[in-house]
Amino acid sequence: MAIFSLTAPVLAIESSCDETACAILSPDGAVLAETVHTQSGHAALGGVVPEIAARAHLNLLPDIVTQTLEKSGLSLRDMGAFAACTGPGLIGGLIVGSSYAKGLAVAMDRPFVAVNHIEAHALTARLPGLVEYDIKFPYLLLLVSGGHCQCIAVRGIGQYEKLGGTIDDAAGEAFDKVAKLLGLGWPGGPALEKLAAEGDDRAVSLPRPLLGRDGCDFSFSGLKTAVARHIEPYGMDALPRQVAADIAASFQRCVCDVMVDRVRHALAMMPEAGTLVVAGGVAANATIRAALEQVAHEADIPFVAPPLRLCTDNAVMVGWSAIETIRACAAAGVALEDGIPVAPRPRWPLGEIAAPALRQNA
Repeated sequence: MAIFSLTAPVLAIESSCDETACAILSPDGAVLAETVHTQSGHAALGGVVPEIAARAHLNLLPDIVTQTLEKSGLSLRDMGAFAACTGPGLIGGLIVGSSYAKGLAVAMDRPFVAVNHIEAHALTARLPGLVEYDIKFPYLLLLVSGGHCQCIAVRGIGQYEKLGGTIDDAAGEAFDKVAKLLGLGWPGGPALEKLAAEGDDRAVSLPRPLLGRDGCDFSFSGLKTAVARHIEPYGMDALPRQVAADIAASFQRCVCDVMVDRVRHALAMMPEAGTLVVAGGVAANATIRAALEQVAHEADIPFVAPPLRLCTDNAVMVGWSAIETIRACAAAGVALEDGIPVAPRPRWPLGEIAAPALRQNA
């Protein structure tokens, strides 16, 4: 297999949960066009239904790819490579998105890059133009979303070490579940943050799981249960708004305090970290962002959080991850691994990403 050097744009697809997305990036990482459709049919059901999400991806994807091509003024034949999120995520959506992108790659006789969803989040901070300077390796990533809550040492392309993660609920999942207990809409994170702005974050005494413990693992299940106990005497339908606001604010403060503590421990485990990067949907929470920015300030390192549109699932991060992989392979003088045989995976730990040649050449 020959060494592949990217000289034309990459078309990328994201379909790991309830966002159906496509983006086209130039070889240097400039975003030429992007389209994101967040499926709306799940709200009435209180959460993403995998089968419904997969069917929606199947129906939406052809038009979304066409729209993105039209925005860019390019055609499929202008692409130098295709990429898709191939895991982790909901298996039905992963099959739809990766199969579609593989089909385009085969039809156009172009390479296909199978992208790990977590790696894509991890590398988003390096997208050109995101910050005024180039973010260098190594850095610490806090990935906080509906399905993930991890502290990751990012040492290079294909070089990641999970320092800690959730032992039960992810942070975003906890936000959604508490929002549901409070009678708020779905997705719960933004609704809970808005309600919390009306409350007193010291009004309700709640546990802070694993606070002060060694390492940087997370646990939110007990916190969620404690919130349920505070709501139980009222009943959800009779919960006064001010009480609900105080509970929301106190819950948000607890999550914030736990994250600050866990990130401080992670930085102590990774003293060589040059930047603190926060990514994932929960990174859109302003209170959490501000607290983590203060942690970075105390550690005398820069703090980087992607713009809100790149915090949630999107195809820009998938395309950029593919570009980073292609560049790293070319720089190391190794052949780009064929992504066509890579099967979609609902679980795909970073330690198992398909970059052995890069790790051997690190």
